[in-house]
This record gives sequence, structure tokens and C-alpha cells, in this order.
Amino acid sequence: MEVINTIGRRKTAVARIYVLPGNGEITINKKDFKTYFPTPTLQYVVNQPLELTGMQGKFNIKVNLDGGGFKGQAEALSLAISRALCKVDETYRSILKPKGLLKRDPRMVERKKPGRPKARKRFQFSKR
Repeated sequence: MEVINTIGRRKTAVARIYVLPGNGEITINKKDFKTYFPTPTLQYVVNQPLELTGMQGKFNIKVNLDGGGFKGQAEALSLAISRALCKVDETYRSILKPKGLLKRDPRMVERKKPGRPKARKRFQFSKR
């Protein structure tokens, strides 16, 4: 198996991953993923596609992550891993798709408009 390269995005976070056969190491920006994502919930989000397909510990994953916050980065990485697993074996698609792991979440922050304090908020109305 050659190197599989996929991309995942969420909000402004972008995860570019390289998947190789190996012993299950996930390296994010040259750090172990447990030090990069210290909370168990974010670690669960990252590992979810691997656990569902039973592929945990079979691939080494090298990740370049940038932009966004911790949650957005974890979800972007989850999408990238799901896409890579579908490239490995097309039958995993039927496992991952019902769980919503192959869907790119398009919700992003709306831009600030001129004459307003935020995107939709208005300044306080004064009758007098």
C-alpha cells in the first residue's frame, strides 16, 4: 500500500494527513496526538472513525493541522481520517456515512457587517 493523502476541513481548521501502514501512531505537527489533544473528548473524536472500522493500531498517520480552534481541528482531522479509510477500503463508507463522519460541516462564522457591532447584532435603540 502506498501513502494515502487526504484533507479535512471544519470552520477555519484544515487537516492534511498522510496514512501509511504501521503500528497506530498519530503525529500532529510533530507531536503525539495525546499531547496535542489532552482532553479525552477530543481524543475520542479523532479516534472514532478508526474504532468504528476496527482499524485502530494498523496505520501510522502524519498530520499537518492549522487554523481554527481545538474542536474544529479535531473534527477536521476526523473527516480526513474517514476519507482516508474510504480510500483504503470502499466498504467502510457504509459504516462511516450513517454516523455522519463523511459529511463536511459547512458552518462558519458570518462576517461582520459595516454599521453593526457584529454580523447581525444592532446597536442599542434609543427612543429619545
